[in-house]
Amino acid sequence: MMTMDVAGGGAKSGDTVTKGGAAGQPGGHTGAQECAGCCKPITERFLLKALDMFWHEDCLKCGCCDCRLGEVGSTLYTKANLILCKRDYLRLFGNTGYCAACSKVIPAFEMVMRARSNVYHLECFACQQCNHRVDWKPSKDQFGRLLLRSKRDHPFK
Repeated sequence: MMTMDVAGGGAKSGDTVTKGGAAGQPGGHTGAQECAGCCKPITERFLLKALDMFWHEDCLKCGCCDCRLGEVGSTLYTKANLILCKRDYLRLFGNTGYCAACSKVIPAFEMVMRARSNVYHLECFACQQCNHRVDWKPSKDQFGRLLLRSKRDHPFK
């Protein structure tokens, strides 16, 4: 997905794709493009190009949460004839897991901490002896419990 400046000849800053041009330039537009969402001509200065089609900025939305995809990033996801933002794609089709500390579900879109083969909620990534939050490489005891590396690392000796 990219945002094109029809008058200025390029993509908005911050987008990862920078192809595009003004009318009359190679790769540019030869008149008003038709929006794939509403089928009306795109007369605004900016338009989106996604899935080899052109869109008004207001017309390219997530099929679940209705967020404007041009505002949430330069990537969209499609599956089962749905156009989705990353969060909804992962929520619907991503793999969920279970936290090694609390055994509760970790949704696919949630940030996690990993230690070897274990996955943890960010708030659960703590020493299992002293409950001190671990922000760096931990070690494990013979039972697989997450521990700070040595007793001197524990805040309460």
